[in-house]
Amino acid sequence: MTYTVNGRTFDEEPHPGQCLRTFVRSLGHHGVKKGCDAGDCGACTVWLDGDPVHSCITPAFRAEGREVTTIEGLGSPDDLHPLQRQFRDAPGFQCGFCTAGMIMTSATFTDAQKADLPRALKGNLCRCTGYRAIEDAVNGVVAIEVAEPGRAVGASVGAPAATDVVTGRARFTMDTEIEGLLHMKVLHSPHAHARIVSIDTTAALAVPGVHRVYTWKDVPRKLYTTAIHTDHLVDPDDTYILDDTVRFAGQRVVAVVADTVGAAEEGCRRVVVEYDVLPAVFDPEEAMADGAPQLHGSDDPFVQDPVRNILLELHGEVGDIEAGFAEADVIHEGTYFTPRVQHAHLETHGSIAWMEDGRLHVRTSSQSPSIAKVKLAHLFDLRPDQLRVFCERVGGAFGGKQEVITEDLVALATLDTGRPVSLEFTREEEFTTASPRHPMKLTVKLGARSDGTLTAFQVRNVSNTGAYGNHGGETLFAAGAAISTYRCLNKKFDAYSVYTNTVPSGALRGYGMTQPAFAVESAITELAVALGIDPVELRRRNIVRPGDSLVAIEDGPDDVVFGEDGLGKCLDLVDAALRRTGNGQVPGEEWLVGVGTACGLHETAPPTEHISEAWATLGEDGVYELAVGTVEFGEGTSTAHVQIAATQLGTTPARVRLVQSDTDRTGFDTGAFASAGLFVAGNAVSQASEALRTRILAFAAAHTGVDVVSCSMDDDAVLCDGTRVPLTELLDAARPRGIRFTEARKAYGSPRSVVSNAQGFRIAVHRVTGEIRILDSVQATDAGVVINPVQVRGQIEGGVAQGIGFVLTENFHVDDNGVMTNPNLRNYRIPTFADIPRTEVLLVDSSDSVGPMRAKGMAECCINPVAPALANALEDATGVRFRELPLTPERIYSRIGENRSVPTT
Repeated sequence: MTYTVNGRTFDEEPHPGQCLRTFVRSLGHHGVKKGCDAGDCGACTVWLDGDPVHSCITPAFRAEGREVTTIEGLGSPDDLHPLQRQFRDAPGFQCGFCTAGMIMTSATFTDAQKADLPRALKGNLCRCTGYRAIEDAVNGVVAIEVAEPGRAVGASVGAPAATDVVTGRARFTMDTEIEGLLHMKVLHSPHAHARIVSIDTTAALAVPGVHRVYTWKDVPRKLYTTAIHTDHLVDPDDTYILDDTVRFAGQRVVAVVADTVGAAEEGCRRVVVEYDVLPAVFDPEEAMADGAPQLHGSDDPFVQDPVRNILLELHGEVGDIEAGFAEADVIHEGTYFTPRVQHAHLETHGSIAWMEDGRLHVRTSSQSPSIAKVKLAHLFDLRPDQLRVFCERVGGAFGGKQEVITEDLVALATLDTGRPVSLEFTREEEFTTASPRHPMKLTVKLGARSDGTLTAFQVRNVSNTGAYGNHGGETLFAAGAAISTYRCLNKKFDAYSVYTNTVPSGALRGYGMTQPAFAVESAITELAVALGIDPVELRRRNIVRPGDSLVAIEDGPDDVVFGEDGLGKCLDLVDAALRRTGNGQVPGEEWLVGVGTACGLHETAPPTEHISEAWATLGEDGVYELAVGTVEFGEGTSTAHVQIAATQLGTTPARVRLVQSDTDRTGFDTGAFASAGLFVAGNAVSQASEALRTRILAFAAAHTGVDVVSCSMDDDAVLCDGTRVPLTELLDAARPRGIRFTEARKAYGSPRSVVSNAQGFRIAVHRVTGEIRILDSVQATDAGVVINPVQVRGQIEGGVAQGIGFVLTENFHVDDNGVMTNPNLRNYRIPTFADIPRTEVLLVDSSDSVGPMRAKGMAECCINPVAPALANALEDATGVRFRELPLTPERIYSRIGENRSVPTT
């Protein structure tokens, strides 16, 4: 059979049933991505005779004799297609995993299709951008700027990998060819709780191409936690690589390694497992009750109460809560529920391991290769020098890749077989086995005087950590910070992280703060309504101010620098924006209109444990090299780090070469999460670059015989008392003396700053159907000194879009047996282009930060006020308070139909 791909002819025979996506990738065209294998996301879009098709649902044989064009064939780095140039210059991407598909689809648009992008882009999903940047790219809007030497900070410069992303040449985890690669697939438990009686692997091993079948008997019997933190002691060691007891439907039971994915899947089907099914419990309140099934024993001292399935409980009180309520003129109490939600990053989890020069190499999709290396060394008794872990570009994460959940199995198989082994999650495995956001049930009780002054603030939080405790304790601690937003002399916090027989919960953007933000910010608005005070005004009267302690569950010293009233400024900006004439028009008389606001604070790094090391070097070619362990997955730290280094070194971003996320080539880095990729790693970059500048200037002064104060950096040279000395001249002078221009610095997550943000919505709600239309969306943030304005805007737009999805469209359905019933993008329903409005982004002018260049990491916290702001707008429109997410049309319809206060005409 003959196929033509990007103008080149191949005489190849696809496998029976093979799709076009896997076929063209096997020919080396890795720009074609896998996001769903169901025709839902569009990441695999190619042209077939000039027409865009989803290659994952197009049989390969249908391309015989036809012209296939992938993103690599659309244009080259030296000759970009107009749409590639527009996506680069908008920029129309963040992680870039969806970008090839977006470009291949939009490059075929007519003017009529460009005028109706919600319909034209309905087959392409993006989880990062919020779609505004994609709209700008399609319409040719240019936002990227060229920075002058030494002035990169504050400019909207492009990402270092931008050209590679838009041409499909950027390499993600699975974009590689390795000779002799074996493939792994995993058999998952159908039961929520069971003891494995026996496993018969005979039939599986008889499948042609199957090499190994691993059960719990074949793996190191070492307990560990899959969660990634520098201090592993903050999470319970309650997990085995493979176990003889399963605690949730979807837990891995057997791993099969074979020559092909198909053979490995067939091997999984032929494994015979006998289970002794045990009683299961899915509700955390029931799990804490007497007589509930116990998930874990008492071996781990971290687990506080295994009999009651309590991983961790926290109790704190400041002041006298009862006296505070006695003093109140008005008391509000309500219980709020936030459900399980998934990250839905378009690149699924995956890892590849191989042996090279006697060392284990692991290429993985992770937010922290440094800590993944530590865990693998522990599990397999490896010395650090026997192991390398690294990342290429990562296709989205949002906290979901702050786990070790594929690296351990491929390392096991490679150490055993000596062969390269790959494991790539399906989209269904992402939903059923990866770690979603913790469901939380929060009861908030507030007391206030008639003038709005808070007198008592009490929160009870029951968090469902699922079958294992990864992140269960840390998110519970983080949730306590939600009550620090408001001043109150009397506060009480009781919280429980509880084991249940459900998929283990994990880290997700907002990390423990998103759920209590919904509860607290909803309760504040309800209290305002009861007091007859404008909700924004009530917030103004009670928010913390500079000089206040950020008191949550205890009153003691902390390391947080809080010097400006960023939160008050954010509220004022959002309030003013919503009072202006809105961009959206009321659809008609059958619609109810409401306005809602919410706000929040977020610390710029986790307390005490975050570490990052950066190396700055003047290379032999006169170009600077920056090595930092932080992973790039769309959060933009690569761009910011280059900008920081370029500014410190008086040069342009084009003259800074970046090496990142490789334990062989970079220093230790805790990971890109909790806003620390900019705040902590950025500080390390700034300090290392500043030290390198000092070293270069000192050498230049000695070389030219002038005072060092007369020397300054000048792009590719040093100005010494008016004389321009090229960096290459300094290198030539230093080389015979054995002098290298290189510096390394470490930075830590302390002291910390505070990010403030506020979100506002104007919405319309249909009286009959319960449909919500967002008429206006605005968010203000105090991000300190802004490193890259277009990136900050993009992160906020993406965070708001993700928050809207969690509130309105995304449903994680679990049946009575603990099994997820909609494990695919089509039925889970992340937002499409048509679902997301344009958000007005407002930036507060501030500099109260101890971050790099006085910047603050803000990509995480922008999601926190979205849900309560929408819920508050919904109550304003309908007169009905909704305390449970998601706000689906059927849920809204059933409630507003019952509420007689809502006019019917």
